[in-house]
Amino acid sequence: MRRIIFNQKGGVGKSSITVNLAALSAASGYKTLVIDLDIQGNSSHYLGVDINGKNDKSVAELLDQTVSWFSVSTPIKDFPQSTAYENLDIIPSSPRLASLEPELERRYKIYKLRDALDELEKEYDRIYIDTPPNLNFYSKAGLIAAHRLLIPFDCDSFSHQALLTLMDNLAELRDDHNKGLTLEGIVVNMFNAQAKFPAQIIENVRELGLPLLDPFLSHSVKMKESHYHQMPLLHYAPNHKLSKQFSDLFNQMEVEEAMPVSDASA
Repeated sequence: MRRIIFNQKGGVGKSSITVNLAALSAASGYKTLVIDLDIQGNSSHYLGVDINGKNDKSVAELLDQTVSWFSVSTPIKDFPQSTAYENLDIIPSSPRLASLEPELERRYKIYKLRDALDELEKEYDRIYIDTPPNLNFYSKAGLIAAHRLLIPFDCDSFSHQALLTLMDNLAELRDDHNKGLTLEGIVVNMFNAQAKFPAQIIENVRELGLPLLDPFLSHSVKMKESHYHQMPLLHYAPNHKLSKQFSDLFNQMEVEEAMPVSDASA
């Protein structure tokens, strides 16, 4: 199963959600892989990878093999790198993604990530894909390669407008490239239960008929601390409220995975 975490708006917690759900997946006994398609490399850093160091097994090198005429091809199964956590591997980001993108686009290699994940899925039970905060080549490639979509949402008016735009773009991409992509749900992140405005924005989302996943994830400094220490919340603060919310969210998704999910707006 391949799950992508995507929103065209930045700062909504894509990498935090990707890594923490992947860590819970690994801890549950699933062989789990994180693919970091964001040039910022936040998921890679969170899992202890320095994307600015020498690395010939990044996602950029994986995709570069599809456009380089004279490069020695590395088997796809050799790209995943182990992390400090059992069952959890990563193919990290790279600064080279920026310079590589025009060539990938020119040669229309938009399906190559999907082909690679078709191979890697033989080795992994769960694949989590982190994306850039815009609809560029890499996020499109991820959406084409994925089975299920999670949309992080941070309850401000700009997020609501961005969500409307996102749903239009996703509908077109789905029709043209990946009819099997299903919208698993909206993940409400950095939620303040004491404020009235977030509740109003969430009600507006409900009126759109989009699936909102429970529980909502609270705003907490523990998340920033876990980033700093490069430890997913499950390992950094297992008894914290936010850690338990992530666990409840993961368990809900596991229960519903075998059930039909809404694809009306994806």
